Amino acid sequence: MASRGFRKTRDRTFESELKFRLTGPKDLARLRSVLRKRGARLAGRYREENLRLNGPGKSTRNTTLRLRVFNGGPKGRLTAKGRATFQDGVKTREETEIEVTDVHATLDLLELLGFRVGWIYPKQRSVWMLDGVAVTLDVLDFGWFVELEGPPNGLPALAASLGLDPKRALRDSYSVMARKYLKDRSRKGLPPATRLSSTTAAVPAASAPKV
Repeated sequence: MASRGFRKTRDRTFESELKFRLTGPKDLARLRSVLRKRGARLAGRYREENLRLNGPGKSTRNTTLRLRVFNGGPKGRLTAKGRATFQDGVKTREETEIEVTDVHATLDLLELLGFRVGWIYPKQRSVWMLDGVAVTLDVLDFGWFVELEGPPNGLPALAASLGLDPKRALRDSYSVMARKYLKDRSRKGLPPATRLSSTTAAVPAASAPKV
């Protein structure tokens, strides 16, 4: 049996978040203005290609595996998330995340292990830090959103201070919403959206957008 001495114990990582659908670009601009007035710090702005991967068997069905490609690659981030629980609208899930220097090699490795890309969805994101909470302003093909991630106890109050009702927080992930969006377009006989695809034929490069 191989030695496990190389593996150091670590605390399990959990993410807690509130996510809200916005009415449109004006609502997004309003939040951006509020964040600036509150002294929030812009921590990053980039474009993502999100590749949702399906596992080869029962043991992987309860885990969400996603490969994110930043600004066309080659760098990205591989994220695995467990089942979600909810309290006062706040979604909490165990999360394990690693940075990857070559997303194409990472995808090759995952496919050799039996994982397959189910669907892809792009996202334009800007990340603001406010009172220890990451407030992300997101634009996707299916809408405008804001997401708050940080200590669970403080998220509802911070959301309310930004004019967001915690009771109206979304339960679905972007991945689930993207799948529903694609299925709806297919059911209506509409062509795929310009930036959404169900294959990995190409991961186009793009400059960082302003969100």
